[in-house]
Amino acid sequence: MLLADDWKDYQLIDTGNGERLERWGKYILRRPDPQIIWPLKEENSQWRNADAHYHRSSSGGGKWEYRSKLPGRWTLSYGKLSFYIEPTGFKHTGLFPEQAVNWRWIIEKIQAASRPVRVLNLFAYTGGATVAAAYAGAEVCHVDAAKGMVQWAKENAALSGLADRPVRFITDDVLKFVQREKRRERYYDAVIMDPPSYGRGPKGEIWQIEEALYGFVEECMGILSSKPLFFLINSYTTGFSPTVINNILSLTVKNKFGGYVSSGEVGIPIETSGLVLPCGIYGRWEAKA
Repeated sequence: MLLADDWKDYQLIDTGNGERLERWGKYILRRPDPQIIWPLKEENSQWRNADAHYHRSSSGGGKWEYRSKLPGRWTLSYGKLSFYIEPTGFKHTGLFPEQAVNWRWIIEKIQAASRPVRVLNLFAYTGGATVAAAYAGAEVCHVDAAKGMVQWAKENAALSGLADRPVRFITDDVLKFVQREKRRERYYDAVIMDPPSYGRGPKGEIWQIEEALYGFVEECMGILSSKPLFFLINSYTTGFSPTVINNILSLTVKNKFGGYVSSGEVGIPIETSGLVLPCGIYGRWEAKA
């Protein structure tokens, strides 16, 4: 398991009874997590006095209960990367801190390449990986079907001092975008994707990961350059094994370009207990050095 254990602005303080207690900068948030099926040792004052607590609704969804006056959004830094944090109606904050393990890897791969690198980030959300790749010196194309998320990513890039970097922000269905890039003969040295379990594109296009992922990776093969650098897939789909992603990358990218495939879990250390909270899986293909 890869651990996001070098944060300064973020901390997973405690977990239990289906909830996590986290520090985001100077604010403490309490929110549900289905992976946390162990009991809470003690609901102490930190738990009871969290600045905001997300409550699930029995009819689906939920809402935040604010116990302190929080700003509409605030900033969080990871090294020289900065992001806007904003509690959303779906319990999220606009950032997945466990992905720092992949941001580190992306930066290292791009900087070690010692050549121009063009990166395509698909299902790119608020742009954590986009910011990391741009910071490392790559030309980046950021694609997501949600206009609001693309705008948020653009703001994160500017917040990190990267507004003048060569980054394209595209609101589009990712499959249709990849197919158009193939027709345009526009190629990329690296592909990053964080596909949802289920989703809809801007025109109602349906995405279901079990049915679509392998075919989508095959589509992306058509826009890889002749000397690709890496291919990264993240997933939060319940029940998906890292070996599934490993197999997909082995049958596609590795089969054509050689190189290496690795896969596993990503997680965050829990401060109070010393345990680790699993937070999804990853698969990486990388070219031989």
